[in-house]
Amino acid sequence: MKCLLLLSLVALSQIHLKKTKSVRQTLEEQGLLDDFLKKHPYNIGTKYFPGLQNTFASEPLQNYLDNEYIGTISIGTPPQQFIVIFDTGSSNLWVPSVYCSSEACSNHHKFNPQQSSTFQATSQSVSITYGTGSMTGFLGYDTVQVGSIDVTNQIFGLSQTEPGSFLYYAPFDGILGLAYPRLSASGATPVFDNMMSEGLVSQDLFSVFLSSDGQQGSFVMFGGIDSSYYTGSLNWVPLSAELYWQITLDSITVNGQTIACSGGCQAIVDTGTSLLVGPPNGIANIQNFIGGSQDSNGQYLVNCNAINELPDIVFTINGIQYPVPASAYIRQVRSYQSYCMSGFENIAFQSDLWILGDIFIRQYYCVFDRANNQVGLAPVAQ
Repeated sequence: MKCLLLLSLVALSQIHLKKTKSVRQTLEEQGLLDDFLKKHPYNIGTKYFPGLQNTFASEPLQNYLDNEYIGTISIGTPPQQFIVIFDTGSSNLWVPSVYCSSEACSNHHKFNPQQSSTFQATSQSVSITYGTGSMTGFLGYDTVQVGSIDVTNQIFGLSQTEPGSFLYYAPFDGILGLAYPRLSASGATPVFDNMMSEGLVSQDLFSVFLSSDGQQGSFVMFGGIDSSYYTGSLNWVPLSAELYWQITLDSITVNGQTIACSGGCQAIVDTGTSLLVGPPNGIANIQNFIGGSQDSNGQYLVNCNAINELPDIVFTINGIQYPVPASAYIRQVRSYQSYCMSGFENIAFQSDLWILGDIFIRQYYCVFDRANNQVGLAPVAQ
């Protein structure tokens, strides 16, 4: 009975996430946003198609980080705390290190290996490029605490360079990737894979709830599902590829009319992306339908007065409709006065790939099931 009790204590771990001030908001408040956007073109596709990284600036600002959900983890003995994004669109864990001289490391927590008795260094380098930034450094091993779970001998990246200025303004220190091992840079084993292999979770899955409108209570739950956060039953969607959390979309419709993804397309469920992202043609169709027009910085704006008149954008997945209302995909921005910002964004790649980011996830409780390679979706409880 004692062993069973201990198992129950470590089987579930819930990380409460904080909705915090975004990079965009910080730049706006400091009067730096317009100049920053002009100097830093961005490519949201870099995260998903690394071959694009040499085509565009390596450290651009992208507006899909308007809403970040961050949590706290610890690394080392004694523990050193770091604020991270739990990102289902990448697989590596990395944090800044004391060996980093980049400006972005100057105002963030930095891991000091010499202060951890359990740290083990390696000679292996690591380099990761995201849509908004990159890091280079080396890999090491140490104990990582996520909620109530201690993962021993977890491999992670220690940054030595974080080029550009985007990460300087970021409210998080590093990133904890939750995608599949095949996506991991330098072959580093992801944190959740070690949780599973070490028997630290009761089920080989994790679930995510993201609150909206500044409400508290967002979380990532490792090893469990909290049914009180959604209504009805979970609809299970098989993965179409075990790299990202990639699924097949049947169509994207408005009032029964297909406006994008005709005949089906691929989509990634990504907690590390704030917006709803898609290929240029599909996004253009949606922007035209909702009356979105680009400003000088390439941002799509919509008249705020139109929100109550705009219909749901419906994503049909595995035969089930998942409507996203205008109140979710239209966002108010202080600096644009009477105009609001569209929550849809282009991906700079000629592929029919869509990214279902936080705008979608705020509407639907998500379960990421590694045991059965599927995603579970259900409407969040109101």
